[in-house]
Amino acid sequence: MSDIIARPRRSVLYMPGSNARAMEKARDIAADALILDLEDAVAPDAKEEARAQVVAAVVAGGYGKREICIRVNGLDTPWGLDDIKAAVATRPDAILVPKINSAADVKRADKALSDAGAPASLQLWCMIETPLAILNIQAIAAEASSTRMTLWVMGTNDIAKELRAAHTADRVPMLASLGLSVIAARAYGLAALDGVYNDIKNEEGFTAICEQGRDMGFDGKTLIHPSQVGPCNTIFSPDPETVEFARKTIEAFTLPENKGKGVLKVEGRMVEILHAEIAKRTVAVADAIAELEAAS
Repeated sequence: MSDIIARPRRSVLYMPGSNARAMEKARDIAADALILDLEDAVAPDAKEEARAQVVAAVVAGGYGKREICIRVNGLDTPWGLDDIKAAVATRPDAILVPKINSAADVKRADKALSDAGAPASLQLWCMIETPLAILNIQAIAAEASSTRMTLWVMGTNDIAKELRAAHTADRVPMLASLGLSVIAARAYGLAALDGVYNDIKNEEGFTAICEQGRDMGFDGKTLIHPSQVGPCNTIFSPDPETVEFARKTIEAFTLPENKGKGVLKVEGRMVEILHAEIAKRTVAVADAIAELEAAS
């Protein structure tokens, strides 16, 4: 199993690159990953200062085993390519490129990272946030085999804006876009993160949306406030009972007397080989979470 896919990304917190104090405080926040943002969270006249602050923060380090990603401005903006050059030089774990609408956009972003000297280990994360991206979703996903793209971030605010759709409690206007994206991500081996939840004080609503995203198959959720991290980590973590049963399922299929069997009974439940594969991922994710939390 790929370490990249199994890596915990339950909670992925946006931090504005224009706020050096916030990026400093983020070193003590229990998010699995941080996105240091040069795009939406930064006003045009603060772009260059924010870039310098993000570079300084990543170079200074101190974020432990958290995954560090830098979201750059779009490649068609005056800042995009300079953002990529500066970001690559700091060697983050990933660079997030917005407004990916086609397979050609993935190729262009991948080339920009390579031209800036990015090592093979530096991941390309892509924002899926427009109707055109959803229409081209399979072609975009197929670029995973020939580029450094490993993960998608759903830009649900932008999708709603472009669709002229309402932000409803059940997200029915968004489900087609979210569902197609998860399907394509899974078909081509990509990780996928659900979009942000805007109503910070609505804890009940946030919980419901996190549970919906988890149940749809998302690996985690992007967040806009530190108060959202704890609940998000809990919801996107496999519960202890599920992990224990997964370990027993794996063990059952490895017993000599069960060799070659496609169906077994584990604690009174019928399980098939496909359940063993699910169990392996559950255990891998649980072990990775435990390792991350032990290092925090």
